[in-house]
Amino acid sequence: MKLKLHHINLCSSNVPEMDRFYRDVLTLEDDAPAELPPLNQDKGLVGEVAFVTDGDIQMHLTPRDVLNSFRSGHVVNPLERGHIAYRTDDMKAFMKHLDAQGVRYSDWGSDAVKGWHQVFFYDPEGNVIEVHQIVDVE
Repeated sequence: MKLKLHHINLCSSNVPEMDRFYRDVLTLEDDAPAELPPLNQDKGLVGEVAFVTDGDIQMHLTPRDVLNSFRSGHVVNPLERGHIAYRTDDMKAFMKHLDAQGVRYSDWGSDAVKGWHQVFFYDPEGNVIEVHQIVDVE
């Protein structure tokens, strides 16, 4: 069960302004289209998202949406502040690890991103952490 930092998600009331800032001020760029997550637009959960990268770590810039959790039916990841995301090579083992640690989590499956099995949970300060694994899309 290996974890690797994959992306940082920041929420904003003005995604185009955030996108311009990270591109112009921090000189981040587009990622290869094949590296971008295939958002599940059928669910209408996140709206328009901007993606930038330093070449290794992606940034997902999403609209602030505190009601996202109610529409999705999941309790964690309200898109209020954002989150840090890790990729794992064994989601089942990681979920067992969370269970053993007594960490409550919200299992999103592939509801938000087609082909990613995602779980979300909080750290002790209330920051949202995502862990996902690439899975076969059926």
